[in-house]
Amino acid sequence: MDSKTLKSAEVLFDLACAEDIGDGDITTNNLIPLGENKTAILVAKDEGVVAGLPVAEMVFRKFDKKLIWKEIKPDGSKIFQGDILVEFKANYRALLTGERKALNFLQRLSGIATYANLCMKEIEGLDVEILDTRKTLPGYRHLDKYAVRMGGASNHRFGLYDMVMIKDNHIQVAGGIKPAVEALRKKIPKSIKIEVETSNLDEVQEAIDAKVDIIMLDNMSSAMMTEAVKLINGQAKIEASGNMTLKRIRKVALTGVDYISIGALTHSVKAFDISQKIIS
Repeated sequence: MDSKTLKSAEVLFDLACAEDIGDGDITTNNLIPLGENKTAILVAKDEGVVAGLPVAEMVFRKFDKKLIWKEIKPDGSKIFQGDILVEFKANYRALLTGERKALNFLQRLSGIATYANLCMKEIEGLDVEILDTRKTLPGYRHLDKYAVRMGGASNHRFGLYDMVMIKDNHIQVAGGIKPAVEALRKKIPKSIKIEVETSNLDEVQEAIDAKVDIIMLDNMSSAMMTEAVKLINGQAKIEASGNMTLKRIRKVALTGVDYISIGALTHSVKAFDISQKIIS
């Protein structure tokens, strides 16, 4: 896990502690004596892909710098029900107070990685990439996009600053695709790619004429996408977006698009079930 992602997790950790611990863990602190160490494991309760173990380690180490952490299934690993992901030893209070914070991170990120992996299976053997979107939980973008990569999919633009995306509202204000692209090209570096959202074949032709880098086919039927791919004919990269369910992904991929962006990778996460058990 890169330093920016881990730093983002540390900021979220501070917020998590403020809302969860407050003035102190009154149950643990009044039941568990100081200085007592225990060994625990994290166990998968379903099948999928694990992501977020470095964050879980960070959480427990914040509570006990002497934490002993032994990963058994590193991030990106395929896991099955009953698999032990990590075995670790720390102060008993640290294990109990840190448990929910660590699991909240780990279950969300593993859920994202698991769904991303399911999407990747749908395009096996095809020359197309699965991309995420900016539909991430606020504050979690580094983590959510990291989890997407752990599942085998790829990241789209990170934010509003690293790539131009001309959407329908931009087009309306600018007076069309061509004037929008022309205005932007006068102001941005040539190294920044320009993508345009289109919803019909007329708009696709406008985007072709404007010589954009990427044309998004937004909420089109598979039949219209096939026609759009023929029309574009290699003059730009092609992204399919909108209503991308697991059942539909392969059919869309077969139209010949280069990318399929899926907001559900991060905006509709089903937490992956993981539990912590004290073993000694």
